[in-house]
Amino acid sequence: MEELERIASFTVDHTKLQPGLYLSRRDGDILTFDLRFKKPNTGDLLTNSEMHSVEHLIATLLRNSEDQEAVVYFGPMGCQTGFYFLFNNQLLSCEGAIQLLQEVFAKAADFAGEMPGRSAMECGNYANLDVDTGKAVCRWYAELISDWTVEKLAY
Repeated sequence: MEELERIASFTVDHTKLQPGLYLSRRDGDILTFDLRFKKPNTGDLLTNSEMHSVEHLIATLLRNSEDQEAVVYFGPMGCQTGFYFLFNNQLLSCEGAIQLLQEVFAKAADFAGEMPGRSAMECGNYANLDVDTGKAVCRWYAELISDWTVEKLAY
């Protein structure tokens, strides 16, 4: 069997990783941020409802922001400890991406209204969404990254 190359995220020492905001990888003009909410391998994980609710709120706010053209993807990690945010670095600097995330998480924490995409027509598991759950998790993360800088992006 051929030996497979380790992907970049597997080279990060998850035994030392703390909640925060990190630059995970560069692929040409596309940068990936690691939005870590939970310390890995502790048993303290994001619930499916927390991940799903945060995903709907943040993806909607990112794609409605002034920087929407730079947004490539926002979604949860399979390990249930955080999210990935991919953006075009030609359209948005790392400083700008940090500021954008600070803004959208603060907006999500105070979100007023119905959960975006909460219908059977719009989502494959819409009953799993809860706007108050999403807001609470976003509030916690907004506070965590409120003073984040480019210098703190390194693992």
